[in-house]
Amino acid sequence: MIDMGGQGLTGDIHDDTVHAPQPYDAPNPHPEPIGVVLEIAGSGSQIVLDRQRLDECAISADAALALSGQVGSQVKILVGRRWLFANVRTQKHDRRGGSDGIVAHIDFLGEGEAAEGGMQGFRRGVTNYPVPGTFVYPVCTQDLREIYEGAGDDVIEIGTVYPTRDIRAPIHVDAMLGKHFALLGSTGTGKSTSAALILHRICDAAPEGHILMIDPHGEYSAAFRDTGLLLDVSNLQLPYWLMNFAEHCEILLSSQGEQRQMDAEILAKCLAQARAKHRLAGEMGRITVDSPIPYLLSDLSTIISNEMGKLEKATTTAPYVRLKTRLEELKQDVRYQFLFSGMLVGDTMTEFIGRIFRMPSRGRPISIIDVSGVPSEITSTVVAVLSRLVFDFAIWSRSERTRPILLVCEEAHRYVPSERNGEASSVGKILSRIAKEGRKYGVSLGLITQRPSDLAEGVLSQCGTIIAMRLNNERDQAFVKAAMPEGARGFLDVIPALRNRECIICGEGVSIPMRVSFDDLEPRRRPASADPSFTTLWRETGGEEEMVARTVQRWRGQGR
Repeated sequence: MIDMGGQGLTGDIHDDTVHAPQPYDAPNPHPEPIGVVLEIAGSGSQIVLDRQRLDECAISADAALALSGQVGSQVKILVGRRWLFANVRTQKHDRRGGSDGIVAHIDFLGEGEAAEGGMQGFRRGVTNYPVPGTFVYPVCTQDLREIYEGAGDDVIEIGTVYPTRDIRAPIHVDAMLGKHFALLGSTGTGKSTSAALILHRICDAAPEGHILMIDPHGEYSAAFRDTGLLLDVSNLQLPYWLMNFAEHCEILLSSQGEQRQMDAEILAKCLAQARAKHRLAGEMGRITVDSPIPYLLSDLSTIISNEMGKLEKATTTAPYVRLKTRLEELKQDVRYQFLFSGMLVGDTMTEFIGRIFRMPSRGRPISIIDVSGVPSEITSTVVAVLSRLVFDFAIWSRSERTRPILLVCEEAHRYVPSERNGEASSVGKILSRIAKEGRKYGVSLGLITQRPSDLAEGVLSQCGTIIAMRLNNERDQAFVKAAMPEGARGFLDVIPALRNRECIICGEGVSIPMRVSFDDLEPRRRPASADPSFTTLWRETGGEEEMVARTVQRWRGQGR
């Protein structure tokens, strides 16, 4: 027996008469209670729910009422003149004293002022806690509308709030980008399309923005052909001299251990001399080996030869030979022409920065940099150069009017791997630094990955907004939960049960954690990430011989 103070909330498990539950559609926004507070703690509490009341709510026409008491749903508690809202995290059958109730753990989300006909002014945090015995009420659609209704110039809408069909899901762009964000989801959950949707909404709201996206699979060019600048190995034209010393070492040095240290010392000395030969070095005065001063590859090769000629005794020339050989390989390999072309020796830094950072954007606020054609052995270094340019530009432009930049990194676990999965690299170091310090300089980081547990420790925790789609791996689920605020844990428990193109959003970018069904994206604005239909394509024939010939030609030429 659950008796809640003469409110008609009495359920007797010994009654043998079966009564069909009646629809529970109260005309007012505060229907009868469904339970009472059992225990209070700082961030969460326990409540006991009446089984009969939940059955009545379950057949309500109001989608929010129909989910009352279920894991992931919300309940509300009246404390003084404020409605306190909480999320149901867990449930278990309560048989204490012959009861047929349900004990649930809840996490407090926020509160709003009680008003005639509903609630208003919802905000995060708790002013006063309820006491045990306080009634618990179900949340209706009108309550959810008051909670999730977004207002302001920085709000974008990306879908609908579950379980409703008409309450729009708002994200506050300033808050989301100001403290970084992460989009997580297993392969096949619609992650790429959802990322494109969010970026399209941001570009539509801010057509003069500055967004740079690293695209490792060539998926997003199709999505942003009308609104973005599309760059790949055919037109990127990344000047090699923009690399700093560490990035030069990653590409030019192949030795290990003591040999690598020796090679690095020689390269540092010769690279500094090569940079010093340019007229800009004289104008700038003091430069370092990291200064982005143009130099000729032929000058570097000549300086290496000259240094080798200065050896006085039988000192090994192997380090010098290794460097010269590697330089020649890079200059002759057609795959590296986007980086080491002789056409890139001019001082084009200003034009290159303005182009990839979209300054000015001219209605195309996003640059999609397709690195799928970059040789795999230097892909991480190319991403490191681009990421470092974003951060360095933000640092050196602090005296100017702030121009925030968003850097979006797809397949982020490849570039900032955890320590157990790889050695520290220049790309991992710069992305970790952006995660920790970027917001101070107006640099926002967006990480997209299907393996959050493979990310470097601490990087995900720097993301103020988490957009979590279905994750099938238990280790990934645990990793995401550990990075979440306490009040979002109940929402995250449903991550394995999410449908495709559904997500849980929590953190700075939303008023409270919410489950969202993403909007459909127009076919022309979708990335080229759809899975092929084997049964359809394998029924078609014709043109295979020509297709194979064209493919072999591109294969041999290492071009597209």
